[in-house]
Amino acid sequence: MSTRRTRPAPRPPEGTPPRTELARQARSVLADAVRIAHWAAGAPAPGSTAPLATQALERAATALELSPAQVRAGWDRARLAGLIELHGDTARPGWRLRAWDRDDSAVLRGWVALFDAWSLVHAAPEGIETGAVAEAVEAVPQVLSLLQLSAGPVPVPALLDLLAQRIAELQEERCEVPYGGGRAVAESAPTAGRPAPARSAGLDALLLDWALEGLAAVGALTLGNGHATLTPLGNWAVWVKLEQICVAAQSPAGNIEQSAADMLLGCARLTPGPARAEYRAWLAARTVGSAVAELLAVARGEDALLRGLAFEALRVVGAPAEPEVRAVVTHPSLRPYALLWLAEYEGADPDDAQEILSREEATWLWVDTAAAVADHGETGLLVRHLDSAVQGTVPALLDEVRAVGHPRTVQVLVALAAAHPDPALAKAVRRAAFQVHTGGA
Repeated sequence: MSTRRTRPAPRPPEGTPPRTELARQARSVLADAVRIAHWAAGAPAPGSTAPLATQALERAATALELSPAQVRAGWDRARLAGLIELHGDTARPGWRLRAWDRDDSAVLRGWVALFDAWSLVHAAPEGIETGAVAEAVEAVPQVLSLLQLSAGPVPVPALLDLLAQRIAELQEERCEVPYGGGRAVAESAPTAGRPAPARSAGLDALLLDWALEGLAAVGALTLGNGHATLTPLGNWAVWVKLEQICVAAQSPAGNIEQSAADMLLGCARLTPGPARAEYRAWLAARTVGSAVAELLAVARGEDALLRGLAFEALRVVGAPAEPEVRAVVTHPSLRPYALLWLAEYEGADPDDAQEILSREEATWLWVDTAAAVADHGETGLLVRHLDSAVQGTVPALLDEVRAVGHPRTVQVLVALAAAHPDPALAKAVRRAAFQVHTGGA
Protein backbone atom coordinates (compact mmCIF):
# COMPACT_ATOMS: atom_id res chain seq x y z
CA MET A 1 0.00 0.00 0.00
CA SER A 2 1.31 3.45 -0.90
CA THR A 3 1.38 6.11 1.78
CA ARG A 4 2.41 8.86 -0.59
CA ARG A 5 0.38 12.03 -0.19
CA THR A 6 -0.50 14.12 -3.16
CA ARG A 7 -0.59 17.88 -3.00
CA PRO A 8 -4.21 19.04 -2.87
CA ALA A 9 -5.42 21.09 -5.82
CA PRO A 10 -4.75 24.73 -4.88
CA ARG A 11 -7.64 27.14 -4.68
CA PRO A 12 -7.39 30.62 -6.17
CA PRO A 13 -7.48 33.62 -3.79
CA GLU A 14 -10.80 34.44 -2.18
CA GLY A 15 -12.87 36.68 -4.39
CA THR A 16 -11.42 35.34 -7.66
CA PRO A 17 -14.26 35.09 -10.20
CA PRO A 18 -15.11 31.65 -11.62
CA ARG A 19 -13.28 30.58 -14.78
CA THR A 20 -16.31 31.32 -16.93
CA GLU A 21 -16.22 34.96 -15.80
CA LEU A 22 -12.45 35.18 -16.20
CA ALA A 23 -12.79 33.78 -19.72
CA ARG A 24 -15.50 36.36 -20.48
CA GLN A 25 -13.13 39.13 -19.40
CA ALA A 26 -10.31 37.65 -21.49
CA ARG A 27 -12.59 37.51 -24.53
CA SER A 28 -13.40 41.18 -23.96
CA VAL A 29 -9.71 42.15 -23.82
CA LEU A 30 -8.99 40.25 -27.03
CA ALA A 31 -12.18 41.12 -28.91
CA ASP A 32 -10.42 43.16 -31.62
CA ALA A 33 -7.70 40.54 -31.95
CA VAL A 34 -10.33 37.83 -32.51
CA ARG A 35 -12.11 39.92 -35.16
CA ILE A 36 -8.83 40.49 -37.00
CA ALA A 37 -7.91 36.81 -36.75
CA HIS A 38 -11.27 35.82 -38.26
CA TRP A 39 -10.75 38.41 -41.00
CA ALA A 40 -7.28 37.02 -41.75
CA ALA A 41 -8.62 33.45 -41.80
CA GLY A 42 -11.21 34.43 -44.41
CA ALA A 43 -8.98 36.76 -46.43
CA PRO A 44 -8.63 35.85 -50.14
CA ALA A 45 -4.85 35.47 -49.77
CA PRO A 46 -4.09 34.97 -46.09
CA GLY A 47 -0.45 34.35 -46.76
CA SER A 48 -0.03 37.96 -47.88
CA THR A 49 -1.15 39.21 -44.50
CA ALA A 50 1.64 37.65 -42.44
CA PRO A 51 3.62 40.89 -42.06
CA LEU A 52 0.36 42.86 -42.37
CA ALA A 53 1.53 44.88 -45.35
CA THR A 54 0.05 48.30 -46.02
CA GLN A 55 -2.51 46.99 -48.50
CA ALA A 56 -3.70 44.27 -46.11
CA LEU A 57 -3.79 46.80 -43.26
CA GLU A 58 -6.05 49.09 -45.26
CA ARG A 59 -8.33 46.22 -46.31
CA ALA A 60 -8.69 45.06 -42.71
CA ALA A 61 -9.37 48.58 -41.42
CA THR A 62 -12.11 49.07 -44.00
CA ALA A 63 -13.70 45.66 -43.48
CA LEU A 64 -13.66 45.85 -39.68
CA GLU A 65 -14.32 49.61 -39.34
CA LEU A 66 -11.22 50.06 -37.22
CA SER A 67 -8.37 52.55 -37.49
CA PRO A 68 -5.08 51.28 -38.98
CA ALA A 69 -3.48 51.65 -35.53
CA GLN A 70 -6.21 49.47 -33.99
CA VAL A 71 -5.77 46.86 -36.69
CA ARG A 72 -2.00 46.76 -36.22
CA ALA A 73 -2.36 46.46 -32.44
CA GLY A 74 -5.02 43.77 -32.78
CA TRP A 75 -2.90 41.86 -35.26
CA ASP A 76 0.05 41.82 -32.86
CA ARG A 77 -2.20 40.67 -30.02
CA ALA A 78 -3.69 37.92 -32.18
CA ARG A 79 -0.22 36.59 -32.96
CA LEU A 80 0.96 36.75 -29.35
CA ALA A 81 -2.21 35.06 -28.07
CA GLY A 82 -1.94 32.21 -30.56
CA LEU A 83 -5.06 33.21 -32.52
CA ILE A 84 -2.89 33.49 -35.63
CA GLU A 85 0.13 31.31 -36.35
CA LEU A 86 2.84 32.30 -38.80
CA HIS A 87 4.42 29.53 -40.86
CA GLY A 88 7.16 31.22 -42.84
CA ASP A 89 5.39 33.98 -44.77
CA THR A 90 1.98 32.36 -44.36
CA ALA A 91 -0.53 33.29 -41.67
CA ARG A 92 -2.93 30.57 -40.56
CA PRO A 93 -5.71 30.62 -37.96
CA GLY A 94 -4.45 29.14 -34.70
CA TRP A 95 -6.23 26.31 -32.92
CA ARG A 96 -7.29 28.75 -30.20
CA LEU A 97 -9.31 30.71 -32.72
CA ARG A 98 -11.28 27.61 -33.63
CA ALA A 99 -11.91 26.85 -29.96
CA TRP A 100 -12.47 30.45 -28.87
CA ASP A 101 -16.24 30.45 -28.48
CA ARG A 102 -16.54 27.08 -26.74
CA ASP A 103 -13.37 26.46 -24.73
CA ASP A 104 -12.77 28.72 -21.72
CA SER A 105 -9.42 27.07 -21.02
CA ALA A 106 -8.18 27.91 -24.52
CA VAL A 107 -9.28 31.50 -24.02
CA LEU A 108 -7.48 31.82 -20.69
CA ARG A 109 -4.31 30.22 -22.06
CA GLY A 110 -4.41 32.66 -24.96
CA TRP A 111 -4.78 35.61 -22.63
CA VAL A 112 -1.96 34.37 -20.37
CA ALA A 113 0.29 34.14 -23.47
CA LEU A 114 -0.54 37.79 -24.15
CA PHE A 115 0.06 38.67 -20.49
CA ASP A 116 3.49 37.03 -20.65
CA ALA A 117 4.30 39.13 -23.72
CA TRP A 118 3.24 42.50 -22.25
CA SER A 119 6.67 44.01 -22.99
CA LEU A 120 6.16 43.29 -26.70
CA VAL A 121 2.67 44.80 -26.76
CA HIS A 122 3.77 48.18 -25.42
CA ALA A 123 6.99 49.50 -26.97
CA ALA A 124 9.68 50.56 -24.51
CA PRO A 125 10.53 54.28 -24.29
CA GLU A 126 13.06 55.44 -26.84
CA GLY A 127 16.59 56.28 -25.83
CA ILE A 128 16.89 53.71 -23.02
CA GLU A 129 19.62 51.10 -23.11
CA THR A 130 18.41 47.62 -23.98
CA GLY A 131 20.02 46.21 -20.85
CA ALA A 132 18.07 48.60 -18.62
CA VAL A 133 14.82 47.60 -20.31
CA ALA A 134 15.65 43.91 -19.90
CA GLU A 135 16.34 44.41 -16.19
CA ALA A 136 13.00 46.12 -15.72
CA VAL A 137 11.20 43.24 -17.45
CA GLU A 138 13.03 40.77 -15.21
CA ALA A 139 12.07 42.77 -12.11
CA VAL A 140 8.38 43.18 -12.95
CA PRO A 141 7.28 39.78 -11.50
CA GLN A 142 8.33 41.11 -8.08
CA VAL A 143 6.10 44.13 -8.62
CA LEU A 144 3.22 41.91 -9.68
CA SER A 145 3.68 39.73 -6.60
CA LEU A 146 3.33 42.79 -4.35
CA LEU A 147 0.18 43.83 -6.20
CA GLN A 148 -1.24 40.33 -5.85
CA LEU A 149 -0.43 40.02 -2.16
CA SER A 150 -1.84 43.47 -1.42
CA ALA A 151 -5.23 42.49 -2.91
CA GLY A 152 -6.03 46.12 -3.67
CA PRO A 153 -4.57 49.43 -4.84
CA VAL A 154 -0.84 49.92 -4.25
CA PRO A 155 0.74 53.40 -4.36
CA VAL A 156 3.10 53.89 -7.28
CA PRO A 157 5.96 55.09 -5.00
CA ALA A 158 5.88 51.72 -3.19
CA LEU A 159 6.05 49.92 -6.53
CA LEU A 160 8.92 52.16 -7.62
CA ASP A 161 10.92 51.38 -4.47
CA LEU A 162 10.41 47.66 -5.04
CA LEU A 163 11.38 47.86 -8.71
CA ALA A 164 14.57 49.78 -7.92
CA GLN A 165 15.45 47.35 -5.14
CA ARG A 166 14.94 44.31 -7.38
CA ILE A 167 16.99 45.83 -10.20
CA ALA A 168 19.81 46.56 -7.74
CA GLU A 169 19.68 42.91 -6.60
CA LEU A 170 19.87 41.69 -10.19
CA GLN A 171 22.88 43.91 -10.87
CA GLU A 172 24.60 42.73 -7.71
CA GLU A 173 24.02 39.10 -8.67
CA ARG A 174 25.73 39.80 -12.00
CA CYS A 175 28.50 41.90 -10.45
CA GLU A 176 27.38 44.86 -12.53
CA VAL A 177 27.48 48.58 -11.86
CA PRO A 178 24.24 50.54 -12.35
CA TYR A 179 23.25 51.97 -15.70
CA GLY A 180 23.73 55.68 -16.08
CA GLY A 181 27.46 56.24 -15.74
CA GLY A 182 28.89 53.75 -18.21
CA ARG A 183 28.69 50.15 -19.32
CA ALA A 184 27.23 47.84 -16.73
CA VAL A 185 29.91 45.20 -16.79
CA ALA A 186 32.39 43.73 -14.41
CA GLU A 187 35.17 45.50 -16.36
CA SER A 188 34.73 48.34 -13.88
CA ALA A 189 36.46 46.22 -11.21
CA PRO A 190 39.83 48.02 -11.62
CA THR A 191 38.09 51.24 -10.55
CA ALA A 192 36.55 49.59 -7.51
CA GLY A 193 38.02 52.34 -5.36
CA ARG A 194 35.61 54.81 -6.94
CA PRO A 195 31.91 54.74 -6.07
CA ALA A 196 29.73 53.24 -8.81
CA PRO A 197 27.67 55.86 -10.67
CA ALA A 198 24.20 56.14 -9.22
CA ARG A 199 21.33 54.83 -11.26
CA SER A 200 18.93 57.59 -12.16
CA ALA A 201 15.70 57.53 -10.13
CA GLY A 202 14.06 59.12 -13.14
CA LEU A 203 15.04 56.12 -15.28
CA ASP A 204 13.42 53.71 -12.83
CA ALA A 205 10.28 55.86 -12.74
CA LEU A 206 10.13 55.95 -16.53
CA LEU A 207 10.56 52.17 -16.75
CA LEU A 208 7.91 51.58 -14.08
CA ASP A 209 5.43 53.81 -15.94
CA TRP A 210 6.14 51.87 -19.12
CA ALA A 211 5.66 48.52 -17.37
CA LEU A 212 2.40 49.55 -15.70
CA GLU A 213 1.04 50.94 -18.97
CA GLY A 214 2.04 47.75 -20.79
CA LEU A 215 0.34 45.55 -18.19
CA ALA A 216 -2.74 47.77 -18.30
CA ALA A 217 -2.77 47.46 -22.10
CA VAL A 218 -3.20 43.67 -21.82
CA GLY A 219 -5.88 43.94 -19.15
CA ALA A 220 -3.74 42.82 -16.20
CA LEU A 221 -4.14 45.94 -14.09
CA THR A 222 -5.85 49.31 -13.89
CA LEU A 223 -4.15 52.63 -13.20
CA GLY A 224 -5.67 55.20 -10.86
CA ASN A 225 -4.47 58.52 -9.49
CA GLY A 226 -1.07 57.52 -8.15
CA HIS A 227 -1.84 53.84 -7.64
CA ALA A 228 -2.22 50.55 -9.52
CA THR A 229 -4.58 47.62 -8.96
CA LEU A 230 -4.59 44.16 -10.48
CA THR A 231 -7.72 43.28 -12.42
CA PRO A 232 -9.39 39.95 -11.58
CA LEU A 233 -7.64 38.51 -14.64
CA GLY A 234 -4.28 39.88 -13.57
CA ASN A 235 -4.74 38.70 -10.00
CA TRP A 236 -5.61 35.20 -11.20
CA ALA A 237 -2.68 35.10 -13.65
CA VAL A 238 -0.11 36.13 -11.02
CA TRP A 239 -1.52 33.53 -8.63
CA VAL A 240 -1.18 30.88 -11.36
CA LYS A 241 2.46 31.87 -11.93
CA LEU A 242 3.22 31.68 -8.21
CA GLU A 243 1.59 28.25 -8.03
CA GLN A 244 3.72 27.07 -10.96
CA ILE A 245 6.84 28.11 -9.08
CA CYS A 246 5.64 26.24 -5.98
CA VAL A 247 5.02 23.11 -8.04
CA ALA A 248 8.37 23.52 -9.76
CA ALA A 249 10.11 23.74 -6.38
CA GLN A 250 8.63 20.34 -5.57
CA SER A 251 9.86 18.66 -8.75
CA PRO A 252 10.34 15.00 -7.80
CA ALA A 253 13.79 14.62 -9.32
CA GLY A 254 15.06 17.90 -7.87
CA ASN A 255 16.22 19.47 -11.15
CA ILE A 256 14.56 22.85 -10.71
CA GLU A 257 17.78 24.77 -9.96
CA GLN A 258 20.02 22.87 -12.37
CA SER A 259 21.38 24.11 -15.66
CA ALA A 260 19.67 22.83 -18.78
CA ALA A 261 22.42 20.26 -19.38
CA ASP A 262 22.31 18.90 -15.83
CA MET A 263 18.51 18.88 -15.84
CA LEU A 264 18.42 16.90 -19.09
CA LEU A 265 20.99 14.42 -17.80
CA GLY A 266 18.88 14.02 -14.68
CA CYS A 267 15.89 13.18 -16.88
CA ALA A 268 17.76 10.75 -19.13
CA ARG A 269 16.76 7.67 -17.11
CA LEU A 270 13.15 8.74 -16.60
CA THR A 271 10.24 7.39 -18.60
CA PRO A 272 8.51 9.93 -20.89
CA GLY A 273 5.75 10.94 -18.46
CA PRO A 274 7.96 11.79 -15.45
CA ALA A 275 10.52 13.38 -17.79
CA ARG A 276 7.89 15.75 -19.19
CA ALA A 277 6.86 16.63 -15.64
CA GLU A 278 10.47 17.55 -14.89
CA TYR A 279 10.72 19.62 -18.06
CA ARG A 280 7.56 21.52 -17.10
CA ALA A 281 8.86 22.14 -13.60
CA TRP A 282 12.20 23.42 -14.90
CA LEU A 283 10.50 25.62 -17.50
CA ALA A 284 8.04 27.08 -14.99
CA ALA A 285 10.89 28.65 -13.02
CA ARG A 286 12.30 30.49 -16.06
CA THR A 287 11.20 32.89 -18.74
CA VAL A 288 10.34 31.12 -21.99
CA GLY A 289 12.96 32.99 -23.98
CA SER A 290 15.86 32.20 -21.66
CA ALA A 291 14.78 28.55 -21.30
CA VAL A 292 14.55 28.02 -25.07
CA ALA A 293 17.92 29.71 -25.62
CA GLU A 294 19.56 27.53 -22.96
CA LEU A 295 18.08 24.33 -24.38
CA LEU A 296 19.23 25.17 -27.91
CA ALA A 297 22.70 26.04 -26.63
CA VAL A 298 22.89 22.57 -25.09
CA ALA A 299 21.60 21.04 -28.34
CA ARG A 300 24.49 22.66 -30.23
CA GLY A 301 27.01 20.89 -28.01
CA GLU A 302 28.82 17.63 -28.62
CA ASP A 303 26.63 15.33 -26.50
CA ALA A 304 24.14 13.67 -28.83
CA LEU A 305 21.99 12.43 -25.93
CA LEU A 306 21.51 15.98 -24.65
CA ARG A 307 20.72 17.12 -28.19
CA GLY A 308 17.80 14.71 -28.46
CA LEU A 309 16.59 15.43 -24.93
CA ALA A 310 16.76 19.18 -25.51
CA PHE A 311 14.29 18.86 -28.37
CA GLU A 312 12.06 16.67 -26.19
CA ALA A 313 11.99 19.50 -23.66
CA LEU A 314 11.27 21.97 -26.48
CA ARG A 315 8.20 19.88 -27.37
CA VAL A 316 6.89 20.70 -23.91
CA VAL A 317 7.50 24.40 -24.58
CA GLY A 318 5.37 24.20 -27.73
CA ALA A 319 4.38 27.24 -29.78
CA PRO A 320 6.60 29.85 -28.04
CA ALA A 321 9.68 27.89 -29.17
CA GLU A 322 8.63 27.72 -32.84
CA PRO A 323 10.52 30.82 -34.16
CA GLU A 324 13.78 29.77 -32.46
CA VAL A 325 13.47 26.15 -33.64
CA ARG A 326 12.72 27.32 -37.18
CA ALA A 327 15.82 29.51 -37.06
CA VAL A 328 18.16 26.56 -36.39
CA VAL A 329 16.99 24.48 -39.35
CA THR A 330 20.11 25.59 -41.23
CA HIS A 331 22.40 24.32 -38.46
CA PRO A 332 23.67 20.94 -39.76
CA SER A 333 23.69 19.13 -36.41
CA LEU A 334 20.26 20.45 -35.42
CA ARG A 335 18.48 20.28 -38.77
CA PRO A 336 16.96 16.75 -38.51
CA TYR A 337 15.75 17.42 -34.96
CA ALA A 338 14.33 20.82 -35.89
CA LEU A 339 12.55 19.44 -38.98
CA LEU A 340 10.92 16.68 -36.93
CA TRP A 341 9.93 19.17 -34.21
CA LEU A 342 8.35 21.51 -36.74
CA ALA A 343 6.52 18.67 -38.50
CA GLU A 344 4.97 17.50 -35.23
CA TYR A 345 4.22 21.10 -34.24
CA GLU A 346 2.33 21.54 -37.51
CA GLY A 347 0.23 18.45 -36.83
CA ALA A 348 2.11 15.51 -38.32
CA ASP A 349 1.87 12.19 -36.53
CA PRO A 350 5.20 11.52 -34.76
CA ASP A 351 5.37 8.11 -36.42
CA ASP A 352 5.02 9.70 -39.86
CA ALA A 353 7.20 12.76 -39.24
CA GLN A 354 10.36 10.84 -40.18
CA GLU A 355 9.17 10.83 -43.77
CA ILE A 356 9.95 14.54 -44.12
CA LEU A 357 13.68 13.87 -43.70
CA SER A 358 15.84 13.30 -46.73
CA ARG A 359 17.81 10.07 -46.89
CA GLU A 360 20.99 11.93 -45.90
CA GLU A 361 19.25 13.69 -42.98
CA ALA A 362 17.78 10.41 -41.73
CA THR A 363 21.21 8.77 -41.91
CA TRP A 364 22.83 11.65 -40.04
CA LEU A 365 20.15 11.35 -37.35
CA TRP A 366 20.74 7.59 -37.15
CA VAL A 367 24.44 8.16 -36.48
CA ASP A 368 23.71 10.90 -33.95
CA THR A 369 21.26 8.68 -32.08
CA ALA A 370 23.76 5.82 -32.17
CA ALA A 371 26.36 8.17 -30.67
CA ALA A 372 23.98 8.91 -27.82
CA VAL A 373 23.42 5.21 -27.24
CA ALA A 374 27.15 4.47 -27.42
CA ASP A 375 27.92 7.18 -24.85
CA HIS A 376 25.08 6.56 -22.43
CA GLY A 377 23.21 3.37 -23.33
CA GLU A 378 23.65 -0.37 -23.30
CA THR A 379 25.39 -2.38 -26.00
CA GLY A 380 22.25 -4.39 -26.73
CA LEU A 381 20.38 -1.18 -27.48
CA LEU A 382 23.06 -0.15 -29.95
CA VAL A 383 22.67 -3.45 -31.81
CA ARG A 384 18.88 -3.05 -31.91
CA HIS A 385 19.38 0.46 -33.25
CA LEU A 386 20.44 -1.13 -36.55
CA ASP A 387 16.82 -2.03 -37.21
CA SER A 388 15.78 1.63 -37.26
CA ALA A 389 18.02 2.56 -40.19
CA VAL A 390 16.16 3.53 -43.37
CA GLN A 391 18.60 1.67 -45.63
CA GLY A 392 17.26 -1.81 -44.89
CA THR A 393 20.58 -3.61 -45.27
CA VAL A 394 23.82 -3.24 -43.35
CA PRO A 395 26.02 -2.80 -46.48
CA ALA A 396 23.79 0.02 -47.74
CA LEU A 397 23.78 1.60 -44.29
CA LEU A 398 27.58 1.47 -44.06
CA ASP A 399 27.97 3.03 -47.52
CA GLU A 400 25.70 5.95 -46.62
CA VAL A 401 27.06 6.36 -43.10
CA ARG A 402 30.56 6.72 -44.55
CA ALA A 403 29.31 9.44 -46.89
CA VAL A 404 27.21 11.46 -44.44
CA GLY A 405 30.17 13.02 -42.65
CA HIS A 406 28.96 12.84 -39.06
CA PRO A 407 31.88 13.68 -36.71
CA ARG A 408 31.15 10.64 -34.52
CA THR A 409 30.96 8.11 -37.36
CA VAL A 410 34.18 6.27 -36.48
CA GLN A 411 33.33 5.96 -32.77
CA VAL A 412 29.82 4.75 -33.54
CA LEU A 413 31.03 2.09 -35.98
CA VAL A 414 33.75 0.89 -33.59
CA ALA A 415 31.23 0.61 -30.76
CA LEU A 416 28.74 -1.20 -33.01
CA ALA A 417 31.40 -3.65 -34.18
CA ALA A 418 32.38 -4.38 -30.58
CA ALA A 419 28.76 -4.94 -29.55
CA HIS A 420 27.43 -7.01 -32.45
CA PRO A 421 27.38 -10.78 -31.89
CA ASP A 422 27.73 -11.68 -35.61
CA PRO A 423 31.49 -11.93 -36.34
CA ALA A 424 31.09 -11.36 -40.08
CA LEU A 425 28.93 -8.29 -39.65
CA ALA A 426 31.21 -6.95 -36.91
CA LYS A 427 34.18 -7.37 -39.26
CA ALA A 428 32.41 -5.42 -42.02
CA VAL A 429 31.56 -2.62 -39.58
CA ARG A 430 35.16 -2.46 -38.33
CA ARG A 431 36.39 -2.27 -41.92
CA ALA A 432 34.01 0.62 -42.56
CA ALA A 433 35.24 2.40 -39.43
CA PHE A 434 38.84 1.99 -40.60
CA GLN A 435 38.00 3.35 -44.03
CA VAL A 436 36.33 6.42 -42.55
CA HIS A 437 39.25 6.95 -40.20
CA THR A 438 41.86 6.72 -42.97
CA GLY A 439 39.76 8.46 -45.59
CA GLY A 440 39.67 5.40 -47.81
CA ALA A 441 36.83 4.38 -50.10
